[in-house]
Amino acid sequence: MAGGRLVLALALLVLVILPLPVLASDEPSAPSHACQGAGCHPQPAWHVPLHGTWAAGASAGETGSGGTVPAVGQAYVAAGGGVAVLGAGLSLAGYRLSNGKPLWQATLAAPAGTAIMSVRAWPGVITVGLLGPGGNSRTEVVIAAATGTEVRHYPAAVFGGAVAASAATTVVIGPAAVTSYANATGRVRWTHRISGGQSWRTDGQALYLPQSPGGGLSSAPVTALKVINLVTGSVGTLKSVLGKPFSGTLAITVGGSVVFASPSGVTAYSGTTGGLLWTMRGAVPEGTDPVTGLVYLTSRSGVLLGVDPVAGIVVTSVPSAVATGSAAVYVVRDGTAFGLTGGTNGQAWGYDLAAGRVTWNSAALPWPHFYSDLSGLGGSAADGGDVLVTACPHLAVAPGICADPELVAFSL
Repeated sequence: MAGGRLVLALALLVLVILPLPVLASDEPSAPSHACQGAGCHPQPAWHVPLHGTWAAGASAGETGSGGTVPAVGQAYVAAGGGVAVLGAGLSLAGYRLSNGKPLWQATLAAPAGTAIMSVRAWPGVITVGLLGPGGNSRTEVVIAAATGTEVRHYPAAVFGGAVAASAATTVVIGPAAVTSYANATGRVRWTHRISGGQSWRTDGQALYLPQSPGGGLSSAPVTALKVINLVTGSVGTLKSVLGKPFSGTLAITVGGSVVFASPSGVTAYSGTTGGLLWTMRGAVPEGTDPVTGLVYLTSRSGVLLGVDPVAGIVVTSVPSAVATGSAAVYVVRDGTAFGLTGGTNGQAWGYDLAAGRVTWNSAALPWPHFYSDLSGLGGSAADGGDVLVTACPHLAVAPGICADPELVAFSL
């Protein structure tokens, strides 16, 4: 991303999808999430070397430990549709998600000062957000997932881009409109004007756009949601009951529920009527499990709660001792919480929510780094349970530089 202003704007746009790590000490330590009993199985699924210069651990003149990231700029990772993709600068590399086989490498043509700011994986295509020089414009590039060939370029809002895509069509949030394009010809299938800089969320085939009297990204209160069908382009309006504003900021849309977050906690409303479904004081929204359909919240005590999005009933949970601290949960897929332990002796591990215990952990995975798209799309955790991280088995002679960076895949 292009500097601190972009990072700050992203933070304002949405809540962080999953907990940020509390980095471990540089001193090696015993694994705190050891796999025990029958059913333990080895991980990772595969790993491949990364090109370019990557940094890890303590940087020159600094102390502490950090994840494995590019020495210059940032990397973006996406997993889905059978493909894993890593983008940095203007370079992309595609791998087969099942076994890590390299599929293609590509360098995008763009003006000097342009850089990748988003990578998202869809059935048949990859969409890449390119932030233009100065950080005030974005172009969404559609790429064939099988070959890495550029298919189309579409104008996009800096905090918008592709919200749905396939080999046939792409829906893009642009500077002033949501537009569906036919990829074969580039023609517009449908379009709807919106206010610039709006936040947004998707739930299946529905796109939700908060509406407020002042308009814009951070305006409050939210009095209604514009709902656009991503397939047909039909538009509806979801209003809060009795004319009262929704409570807080739109954080998650899942399973027919729209979840808002505020300093006091979480409030869920019906995605059909706008009526109040449930509230949970002191909770913070973290993300969803696309397979089970649960929404995950962190309670005041640090417990990670899996909640039915309509009934508001706690279905499952991860104890605070497992979910937080130097070894933190980052994502839940198909009932398994994926966690990472930071530092020089880092590990990845999986916590089976039904069994209530860690069912696998990796060998040493020094300085692991997890990637997540703050929009809730893309990111390095596929819906089906494949998760990608970068790691550095060995540091180079130069301080903080990784000698042999790797892209590592785990299958939950």
